[in-house]
Amino acid sequence: MGAPAAAAEGGVLDEFYRPLPSVYSVFLAVWLVYSALWAYHTYRNSHLPTVNLQLILSTVPLLKSLQLMLSCSFWYSCFYLDRCSLWMSFGVYVTGMLFKTASLVCFLLISHGYCITSDRLPLNKRRSTVALGGLFYLTLVGYRSSVPLFSLLLMINYLILLYIISVGVLHNIVILREQLTGPFEEDDVDSMADPAYIKYSMFRKFYGATHIIAIAELVTFLNVENSPENYWLRSAIREWTVMCIFLFLGWVFRSQDLAPTSAVMRPAKPNMNSNIPPIYSIEMDAASFRDFSRHEWQIGVPTSADSRCKDAILVVIQHPHLRPG
Repeated sequence: MGAPAAAAEGGVLDEFYRPLPSVYSVFLAVWLVYSALWAYHTYRNSHLPTVNLQLILSTVPLLKSLQLMLSCSFWYSCFYLDRCSLWMSFGVYVTGMLFKTASLVCFLLISHGYCITSDRLPLNKRRSTVALGGLFYLTLVGYRSSVPLFSLLLMINYLILLYIISVGVLHNIVILREQLTGPFEEDDVDSMADPAYIKYSMFRKFYGATHIIAIAELVTFLNVENSPENYWLRSAIREWTVMCIFLFLGWVFRSQDLAPTSAVMRPAKPNMNSNIPPIYSIEMDAASFRDFSRHEWQIGVPTSADSRCKDAILVVIQHPHLRPG
């Protein structure tokens, strides 16, 4: 399971690992500050429609802070208290896998446009996100446990997830590009073009960041060197890369006052022939109305003027003089 487990099992520490407590403590301080600022920013903007996404994203710095706290405690106790806890080493790897799984779920939600281009996800996308997250976690557990063939399964899983995320992001980019290039009504230029451009820029930056993350994961996956001479340096570079990526994504997807559904609306085409559907009403006297089984509803309005349309929806309007019971 890596250097922490080897140190916990062997009981003999190499001096090359001595800088690790200081390295992890520095990154722990940065992530704790980042978590606190994220929580404060989310609390101040709890009235915005993107607050649900911010609450989900907040699990990422919290899990990373917990992992670094356990790592710092493990290595500090090994060097200065002469106690290398195997359970604490196990906690480091569990929180590390939870951190990667939570990051993946957040990436999938962003690629689907959750709280960005849609206020909520369809049921099939929610189920697929949960299933992909669970499958990724199980594959990561098998890989960390050195189960045969799980390294290949993890590589295939990474490629599939990168494809799904890229397709979702490109789909939202295409919709937002059409929103920006399409004609607007004069009164809607400021209210729709500005949020659409901000969201378009967010997805473009996220699309580039996903490829950087994929390259970083590939380098980590192919790096099979386990020599203790430069383990602390490799750990510092890896933690620095992860911290920079998530600080960038946290800034890009911070809470902003944007209407989630404004950017997914297709721009209205000029000179469009719009026909007002006919309005049907039912007239009856007071005695008949009292005997009506649904007397709280009075008027029905079809949304399509074509009576042959099977997708027409009947809109009913409540009786204006109904008194609440």
